[in-house]
Amino acid sequence: MATIDIPRVTLNDGTVFAELGLGTYKLTDEEGIAAIESGIHSGYRVLDTAVNYGNEREVGEAVRRSGIERDEIVVTTKVPGRHHGYEEAIASGRESNATLGLGRIDLLLIHWPNPRVDKYVDTFKGLVALRDEGLVRSVGVSNFTEDMLQRLIDETGVVPAVNQVELHPYFPQAALRAFHARHGIRTESWSPLARRSELLTEPLIQELAEVYRVTPTQVVLRWHVQLGSTPIPKSADADRQRENADVFGFTLDDEHVEALSALERGRLWDGDPLTHEEF
Repeated sequence: MATIDIPRVTLNDGTVFAELGLGTYKLTDEEGIAAIESGIHSGYRVLDTAVNYGNEREVGEAVRRSGIERDEIVVTTKVPGRHHGYEEAIASGRESNATLGLGRIDLLLIHWPNPRVDKYVDTFKGLVALRDEGLVRSVGVSNFTEDMLQRLIDETGVVPAVNQVELHPYFPQAALRAFHARHGIRTESWSPLARRSELLTEPLIQELAEVYRVTPTQVVLRWHVQLGSTPIPKSADADRQRENADVFGFTLDDEHVEALSALERGRLWDGDPLTHEEF
């Protein structure tokens, strides 16, 4: 079965990053390793994990078993809230690197800002220190607002390479994406298909799937790509993984991209970075 060629972009620090990646949440044990390896063989070159997913070992093992050159794959993991702080973040990154067993972390993110604790600037400085010593290639954040991003830039002089956020047609985040574009930050979409919602049964999406002769899932993932965001859909099924990745053979008309964005209704889950805390 042919590998799908997923186009790539270059992050603000020179790292090559795919326009679509594989989420690995809940992919654990031998079944999880097999699912992640399947995704790699389908063409995925960005893999997303986190300390709190409890599957860094499985992601590392899947990369080793895949036989794909290490430099071809970008492995992302995330520092949890309980590891906020400069020294704590450094220790967390070292532990993740050991658990992954791949020699380095390609992209290390702060999972949530936890503003009440107010340690995310020091945490980011710890990530930068790991980057400067070569243990980490790129540093970024997840679930950060424009003000939080600006504070990081002002206080550290480092622009995050990536901000991974909730993003889907129900919550297109236009203002945040515009901020990212101005500062050269790559947008990455978690829950790009708005899991546990009726998004894929929306009449508009059903209609566009017929117009473009693709699936509703492919319509939505193509929308992400055309917004300039890297979606990271999760699937353990090989056929579904390939369906999710196969969105580079068609282009949505601009009016259809705008119509999908007009489905906006706001966040779907308790994920407001100003109030949500994760440890």
